[in-house]
Amino acid sequence: MANITTSGAGLYNPQLTEIVEEAFERAGTELRSGYDLRTARRSLNIMFAEWANRGINMWTMDQQTITLAQGQSTYAIPSDTVDLLEQVIRTQANSTSNQSDLNITRISVSTYQTIPNKLQQARPIQILVNRQDAQQSPTTITVASAVAATDTTITLTSTVGLPAYGFISIDQEIIFYQYISGNTINTCARGQNNTTAASHAVAAPVLIQYLPSVTVWPVPDGSQTYTLAYVRLRRTQDAGGGVNVMDIPFRFLPCMIAGLAYYLAMKLPPTPDMQNRLILLKQQYDEAWQMAAEEDREKAAIRFVPREMFIGNSY
Repeated sequence: MANITTSGAGLYNPQLTEIVEEAFERAGTELRSGYDLRTARRSLNIMFAEWANRGINMWTMDQQTITLAQGQSTYAIPSDTVDLLEQVIRTQANSTSNQSDLNITRISVSTYQTIPNKLQQARPIQILVNRQDAQQSPTTITVASAVAATDTTITLTSTVGLPAYGFISIDQEIIFYQYISGNTINTCARGQNNTTAASHAVAAPVLIQYLPSVTVWPVPDGSQTYTLAYVRLRRTQDAGGGVNVMDIPFRFLPCMIAGLAYYLAMKLPPTPDMQNRLILLKQQYDEAWQMAAEEDREKAAIRFVPREMFIGNSY
């Protein structure tokens, strides 16, 4: 009997075209044209958005940090952020081996609005997460006076329509401003969201930038350097152009193919045979998602710790 050996590799990760071909075949048809590939890519991207709504996808979690600045309350976070899962305020001494991570409580918009003094400075203990869509909004506003790269106040031709505080984009720079007085935006934090502070000429157009962001309270003081360390859930990367592989782990391949087959079948002519196939594909998709989601979970032990809160004197 001949010796049979294995491949010695576990690297199977099909390209997009192979995934689409498999999905079309499950739907009872074939990948025949460039439009078929384009419509499949569109369905995949919509399905990835659906997955973000279904729950936490472990492979899209990563850790980020933001160095907080004295007097600045709001900070942009990456545009592909779906939500924050955990967050702490980190203080670190001169030694790189000595740091302290302190819990920071997430609060709602209504709770933040009831804070009497939003300008109070101290170590931040609360955080508000603003889940914007990262889109830009064009305006008729332009720069009224030339802006240097170090300016913290910027005069515009108008401030009508601008939020009371937030982010704007001038040329390639994103700027955060804390308040408006007349046609001037004040206490500007320059070069936000990995852009570079730069000079801007008169009449440069101003766009409103709806960035996902976090607001901390109290506002950081200058007693020491604070770092916001957080774990976020990011978007799954887009399907791409056809020759790339997908931004998913191998264990989600059956789920992705089953889901794409179901999405594609919904676009095909509704014949009696297709109606029956559609029901079967939906069942297979739901079953594949359930198996993948149950495996894609935290495997560590869970510990629940009650948080004690005292009001008034205790006896």
